[in-house]
Amino acid sequence: MPAIEVDDLRVVRGGNVVLPRLTLSVEAATVTGLLGPSGSGKTTLLRALVGVQIVAGGSVRVLGVPAGSPELRRRVAYTTQAPSVYGDLTLRENLAYFARVVDAGRDAPASAARTVALDDVLDRQVRTFSGGQLARASLACALLGAPEVLVLDEPTVGLDPVLRRDLWQTFRELAAAGTTILVSSHVMDEADRCDRLLLLRDGTLLADETPAALRARTGRDDLDAAFLALVEESA
Repeated sequence: MPAIEVDDLRVVRGGNVVLPRLTLSVEAATVTGLLGPSGSGKTTLLRALVGVQIVAGGSVRVLGVPAGSPELRRRVAYTTQAPSVYGDLTLRENLAYFARVVDAGRDAPASAARTVALDDVLDRQVRTFSGGQLARASLACALLGAPEVLVLDEPTVGLDPVLRRDLWQTFRELAAAGTTILVSSHVMDEADRCDRLLLLRDGTLLADETPAALRARTGRDDLDAAFLALVEESA
């Protein structure tokens, strides 16, 4: 059974149809990239997956139950584009607080800090962190409850290439350990790091396939060029 199942999803925001009729699935223990330009509906879809988006029709199921169900609160973690930590607290204090919220084990904060390579700054106030450290701090908080599904909205925006590489390595390790990861991005060079790609444009799914299959389908070696080929084909 897929970890995520979206069937005929329709979302209207501000009188505009953001997702017309979207159907897709995400396999368990994989890293799936949700890619597309700004305004394509990526964040709206992610919000629907975690149950915080009002939908006009269709269904969304995560781990076999409707998105937003109370039983998913400790099984699904979500990081937004904005940092989800308290700047006036140290990282250690942030992790301790969120660990209590999700009833994580005593060792969970230290383990999460190690996973994102921030265990050397545990006693620094988060407000002093760089952009990359903030992104990793938010991810550490999301990991505290050992979620089965991790939904990440543009987690690498504004990061330098080394930090981006390190975060993607973390995603790969988490998936290898059984976590299902859905990560949105508008940076096509991150697509090759994914097991599977979901390409959105104007709320429409242009592709749901592996990077290799996308290249074969379009006859393009470069994934940016492959995406543009799909756009032209859909037009």
